[in-house]
Amino acid sequence: MPTTLEADEIARLKEQVRKLEAINAALMDRVERASDLHGGAFSMFENAIALEAMVRSRTGELEEAMVQLASINAQIEAAHKDADAARSRLRDAIESLSDGFALFDAEDRLVMCNNAFLQIWPEFRQVVDKRPHFAELVDLLAGHGSTLGSMVAPERWKQERLARHRDAGAHVQLLADGRWLQINELRTSEGGTVGIYTDITSVKAEDARQRTRELAVRNLALQSTLDTLSEGACLFGPDQQLQAWNGEFANMLHLPRDIAETVGTHAGFVEHCLGACGLDRPQAVEWREGRGPRISTDCMMGSRNFVIRSVTLATGGMAFAFDDVTDRIRFQKSMTEVAETLERAVKARTAELIEVNRQLADARDEAEEANQSKTRFLAAASHDLLQPLNAARLFVSALHEKRLAASTRGLVGQAAIALDSVEDMLESLFEISRLDAGAIQPDVRPIALDRILSALRVEFAPRARSRGLTFAVPETGLFVASDVQMLRRVLQNLVSNAIRYTAQGSVTVTATAEGDQVVVAVTDTGPGIAAHEQRVVFEEFRRLDATRSIPGHGLGLAIVRRSCAKLGHGVTLESDLGKGSTFAITLPMAAPGAQTAGSPAKRRTRPGQGSGAILVIDNDETILAGMRALLENWGHAAITAVSPDQPEVRAATASGLSLILADYHLADDLTGDEAVARVRALHGGDLPAAVITADRSEDVRARLGAAGLPVLTKPIKPAQLRALLRQIAVPGAVTDPSDQGG
Repeated sequence: MPTTLEADEIARLKEQVRKLEAINAALMDRVERASDLHGGAFSMFENAIALEAMVRSRTGELEEAMVQLASINAQIEAAHKDADAARSRLRDAIESLSDGFALFDAEDRLVMCNNAFLQIWPEFRQVVDKRPHFAELVDLLAGHGSTLGSMVAPERWKQERLARHRDAGAHVQLLADGRWLQINELRTSEGGTVGIYTDITSVKAEDARQRTRELAVRNLALQSTLDTLSEGACLFGPDQQLQAWNGEFANMLHLPRDIAETVGTHAGFVEHCLGACGLDRPQAVEWREGRGPRISTDCMMGSRNFVIRSVTLATGGMAFAFDDVTDRIRFQKSMTEVAETLERAVKARTAELIEVNRQLADARDEAEEANQSKTRFLAAASHDLLQPLNAARLFVSALHEKRLAASTRGLVGQAAIALDSVEDMLESLFEISRLDAGAIQPDVRPIALDRILSALRVEFAPRARSRGLTFAVPETGLFVASDVQMLRRVLQNLVSNAIRYTAQGSVTVTATAEGDQVVVAVTDTGPGIAAHEQRVVFEEFRRLDATRSIPGHGLGLAIVRRSCAKLGHGVTLESDLGKGSTFAITLPMAAPGAQTAGSPAKRRTRPGQGSGAILVIDNDETILAGMRALLENWGHAAITAVSPDQPEVRAATASGLSLILADYHLADDLTGDEAVARVRALHGGDLPAAVITADRSEDVRARLGAAGLPVLTKPIKPAQLRALLRQIAVPGAVTDPSDQGG
């Protein structure tokens, strides 16, 4: 279709042609009728010819304009067809989505949506053709009570929903019909909003079922423990609600089948004991706040004698135990008539038995608490203990980068050595504790032995060379069945010890096939180990007299022994005093095949992607200060934050980032990978990132590996951090060849 300007131009040209034709006709008529009396006939004829030529010229221009107009109309029609086809394809694509889809323009009016969206919100069908404002849709939902929040408090729900829409993020809503909906809203480049609505009811249901199963398992274990007791026992939670009991408890208190209806609360329990059972000492069952000692009370319930024991639990609840001592007391009374001495002996024995039972119960409780405490310690110690060590290493590394006096630089170097020593000891202690606690479970798979041996060659050759030692590691072509991480750690400890305690000569690693087994041996020319010391060399903190002056903690061989026991690998020692030692590991041979163990996860980071500052996220202000000092010494711009939701993080993403460094354990149960995801969402791209953690558990490493995130362990060594910066090609990185062990 022609535009308005084109139509006006055509009309103007037509009008000019009409006028020219009229003038031409008038002139021709005048020429034919005029006489020669005026003497201008020929002149008028020439004018007529000129006007006719102008008419033909204008007519030609008009025809050319009409041709151009026809071409433009064809192009416009083709563009309309293409646009219609594109809209149709877009509509088909949106309708093919199983999730609800809605698009709002910059004025927050509904542009389009799919049928899945209308199935979730059927209330919108009546208004969708009117391009309603988002606020109108919210009002409509609140009026219908479509969500649980809008049913309970519609006005507050509307305010919260509009605020979340303005922030454009992800959240979950519970619908009035019991369904769960995950809403993800994103801003478009034109200022509009795209909403994706996903039904996650099945996911929520599975989570609830899993929690129910876990609770059932714990309750079963607790109930099994209670059922083994000869005493009547019951347990109340911090809310004073009855949580568990055994059959003896119900029998002693003469409770009906529906126990929860009678003594479901502590108040009901007290009322039953004082009323129905006739308890004479109410203090025996009173509620106590705060931790306190176990209290035993001798009392009567009806005609029977009881010892009631109570204890306040760490969770805030209370436990009660009822011991019916009526028969014992009656027996004691009957024996009084026979012999008073015998009666005293029986009483003493009875008291002793009560104390033994109490001590056994205490020991059982203490053992269970100790086991739980050990598990909690292993989960928290690596983070809590290594946090200050990490901060100290960062500050020492930052000092090392500065221009210092020789004496001061020497002190800084000694501090770095001391920190290395503490780190090695803590790592060894954590590993031993995790092995003893069963926190490390081997993943035995076929391993190409050369892969581990090559890594040993690269790792320890410089150290051996610096000590003037010959270091040899063979190419074997053998495959063994083991856990790649644990086996690598075992051989690292053996080779490290051999180099540390060998003053001159050589350290050699060999691998020999013996039937269906492979023997990997580490041989040195060190001082050797006396025969009487070979039996204790694998114990913790065991240092030999001949090597006591050499730095070390005596934990490496303890880790070797425990790891080999966990893997089922034999470990042997042969040594001649003054000639050297050979430590050998015997492993099962495996057939060559696809090697999957130990393969590094593919990282999603792209080298050189960023060109701005480095963002460091950690909930420890001291560590943030140390990282800032170290990075700025290297010539980087560093931005620090305790949370990815801080305003400075949002500003940094807008100005540009080169790298994200996030601690794994952050405040409010936020993890490092989640923090990276939030920053990447703000940035709108896949920024390079790495996670820093003191948690050395396999679960954490597997989670971060699946996310494609490199892992730096605390305390951070500058060489590791520099290697990461070089790998990602962060602009401005300063390299220092002297920082090899950092």
